[in-house]
Amino acid sequence: MAVEIPSLIKPSKLRARGGLLGECLAEFLGTFVLIAFGCGVVAMAVAALPGSGRAATPTTIFLAAGDWLLITWGWAMAVVFGVYVAGGVSGAHLNPAVTLAMAVRRGFPWAKVLPYWFAQLVGAFTGAALVYLVYHQAIGAYDAAASGPKVNGHTNATFSIFATFPAGYFHGGIWGPLIDQIVGTAFLIMFIVAVIDLRNTAVQANLGPLIIGFIVAAIGMSYGANAGYAINPARDFGPRLFTWSAGWGSLAFPGSVSGVYRDYWWIPIVGPLIGAVIGILVYDLFIGDVLVLRAKDEELPEAGVVRQVETTEE
Repeated sequence: MAVEIPSLIKPSKLRARGGLLGECLAEFLGTFVLIAFGCGVVAMAVAALPGSGRAATPTTIFLAAGDWLLITWGWAMAVVFGVYVAGGVSGAHLNPAVTLAMAVRRGFPWAKVLPYWFAQLVGAFTGAALVYLVYHQAIGAYDAAASGPKVNGHTNATFSIFATFPAGYFHGGIWGPLIDQIVGTAFLIMFIVAVIDLRNTAVQANLGPLIIGFIVAAIGMSYGANAGYAINPARDFGPRLFTWSAGWGSLAFPGSVSGVYRDYWWIPIVGPLIGAVIGILVYDLFIGDVLVLRAKDEELPEAGVVRQVETTEE
């Protein structure tokens, strides 16, 4: 329900926020919400639930698939509400990969790409800072109780609240996690453009953000364990910057755990950007171009209907 509200700032000063500045502010706030609730649900699973006595031990996490479902649905809801918050102003990209894809194939101005990326990164950093503010006691309790290698008293488990890392079965290799990020983000972009494409079976009644949240949940369930399904450079890099500044050191930059993986920080940036371009090109090649042709030729049959072509013989 639309409600008329007075502006907090005098109209003469508000006008400057009606353009790119306002869009960047929306991207900042939407990405802030995304990270505050996304990293927040991981903090619940990793540190808060065990530390509060709601798990078998203070360091018990991921005993069953339900723990992973908590995280996938938490991230899904984070996306939903981030998009609802910012969508009416900026389109709610909330992800540099989405911004790049829209610039490549949807006419989004290239001049806005870097400002959007900066706003998304700052929003992600700030969202991570809020999660740490709320959960730092739980994080400290987990790190104190946990055994194993630590950096400045911090564990890789608490680092995982904020940023991603590859599974051990990659043995520190680059290609497995990189391909994972390319594939996951390609699916993300392909599904997003399908959902918002009015020529296709577009979502109605402002349900687009909810369906996009389902997309993120599906990717997390199907492709999440390989490398934490960052599928968003800002989602990983912003919180990674925060953890580096908050004392996680080499776990964040260069992103290394001795004997497990090293120099990982760039993969959740490069992989999603490549995947975004692939995803939107694949959609347009197989679906978008067909819909354009149908729109240009009103005589083409409906989907699934074969039209008989009459011929005359001389």
